[in-house]
Amino acid sequence: MGAAVAIIIRKEKDIVEAFRRAKATSSATAVSLADVNIDERVPFRILRRRNVVREAEPRRFYLDEAAWAAATRQRRRRLYLVLAFVVAAALLMYYSGTRLRT
Repeated sequence: MGAAVAIIIRKEKDIVEAFRRAKATSSATAVSLADVNIDERVPFRILRRRNVVREAEPRRFYLDEAAWAAATRQRRRRLYLVLAFVVAAALLMYYSGTRLRT
C-alpha cells in the first residue's frame, strides 16, 4: 500500500512539473493534456478532484499553484499526525511493559 501511495505522489509531482514547464498556471495559459503529454489516469483525476488542475475551457487545463501548495501542506500535516500517533503508541506500549518486538 505504501509503495502505491508513493508512486501516485511521484506521478502527481510529475504532472505539476509538466504544467509548470508549459507555463500553464492560469486560465489564460491553459493547455490540452496532449500538449503536456499527460493522460487521465488516477494521479491526474486526484489532482482534478482537489482542484489543483483546473479546466479553463473544454479539454484545456492549468495548474492552480495555490491549490497545489494547500494540498502539499495538508498532506504534510497528515503525515505528522500519523507519525505522532505511531510514536505515542510505541511509547505507550514501551512504558506499559509490552515492548515492541524486533
